[in-house]
Amino acid sequence: MEVHATARELGVSSRKMRLILERLPGLSVDQALALLRYVQSPHARSVSKVVLSAAANAENNFDLDVDDLVIKRAFADEGRTQRRFRARSRGRVSPVLKRSSHVTIVLDERGG
Repeated sequence: MEVHATARELGVSSRKMRLILERLPGLSVDQALALLRYVQSPHARSVSKVVLSAAANAENNFDLDVDDLVIKRAFADEGRTQRRFRARSRGRVSPVLKRSSHVTIVLDERGG
């Protein structure tokens, strides 16, 4: 049975988030949390919160054992883009795009 958790509107671009998420499929929950603890990115903490949320959903809502769960899919979609403007020379402006992302973690039972 698949269980998922989603974090929306995280303040990082989906491209940067996918660099973290591409390592996770196939790992158990404990292995993924151990890996995320040592990833050299400040956004790995947000991903670990989503992994913990998915594990809690599986345990509390579906009575599944967390030790038997593996990460089936981990992906980041584009979120809303905030458009800001920065002053430039000669009275002009240039846009600053503050991108966000939606992170989804899908867990499945081992061997299932």
